[in-house]
Amino acid sequence: MSNAVTAATTAASTTRTAPTTAAEAGTPTRVPAGRALAGGTGATGDSRLRAESIPEFRDIVSRSFVPLMVSADGKQSFDALVHTTGADTAVFTHLQTKPHLVERTPHTIAAGGSGFFKLNLLLHGNGILVQDGRETVIRPGDLALYDTSRPYSLVFEEAVSNLVMMFPKDRLGLPTSIVEELTAVSLGTDCALGPMVSSFLAQVPATITSLPLHARAQVAQSGLDLLSALLSTVLDVEAREQDPRQAQLEQIYRFIDENLGAELTPGSIAAAHFMSTRHLHSLFSDTGTTVSALIKDRRLEKCRTQILNPALAHRTIAGIAAQWGFSDPAHFSRVFKARFGQSPSELRHQHLG
Repeated sequence: MSNAVTAATTAASTTRTAPTTAAEAGTPTRVPAGRALAGGTGATGDSRLRAESIPEFRDIVSRSFVPLMVSADGKQSFDALVHTTGADTAVFTHLQTKPHLVERTPHTIAAGGSGFFKLNLLLHGNGILVQDGRETVIRPGDLALYDTSRPYSLVFEEAVSNLVMMFPKDRLGLPTSIVEELTAVSLGTDCALGPMVSSFLAQVPATITSLPLHARAQVAQSGLDLLSALLSTVLDVEAREQDPRQAQLEQIYRFIDENLGAELTPGSIAAAHFMSTRHLHSLFSDTGTTVSALIKDRRLEKCRTQILNPALAHRTIAGIAAQWGFSDPAHFSRVFKARFGQSPSELRHQHLG
């Protein structure tokens, strides 16, 4: 597959395109007629699937997540085992596959989805990750990050076993523009936090399947916090904060997280940081979101975590919503369903009865 490496490098080095999402797709079943675990926000199910050909593997990817191009040397037989587990807005996937090439192309990007990072931990074998003009060889124990919004390629010229954690970009709590500097870079090789993140990720899929949903969400958040700490260390975020704009953004992120239960508006946030509302919006112009959207999203995640918590089953949904700034129950139900695909009451009934 050496010619594929060259082709993949060229394809994944193209100019950035519109955002979307993707996920690679084990004693599993063959590809089922229905959908497996969706890779979007709010995924909470489990699936174990077997593919015995490239078309079947591509079908798993296309129906369970979003479109990817998958190919392999036609002279060799192909099979793959895929075990996927959801934990709140994160999805953990364990793959065992024979040699193949995965490509995220402009065509598949246009097919749907947006705004996810994927963290790959290689357990066995070797591979090559190409994105944003960078190419890195990944070996057992290596962590590598890539962005589903832009073209990338993963080349595996031997049988491999790897774990992939996929999550929305905004869950890291770091500016996306900075994190994107680390796509297709081997992470943690020179950082003490690297082995800690690797060890945590390796244990998650087998551990969380027996946990209730609210505990899964907490485990996923712990993993994201560890990854955020690793990326901050590798990127030397504290040194970067000498940039006044970046320093202000970091302060605003912390302020929002610490005051989600209070009345938060762009005006009140700007006033708390002694800046104009116009300047506040300009700070967010390069982050991929807005002040109001970030506040709403963080509050909805808090609400969802509490709705799924059995210890809080005695609390009304309206009470939980009001705690996090949603005073209108009807409005809360609409925005919650738009964000997670089902109403708050449906979610609680489904998982708590």
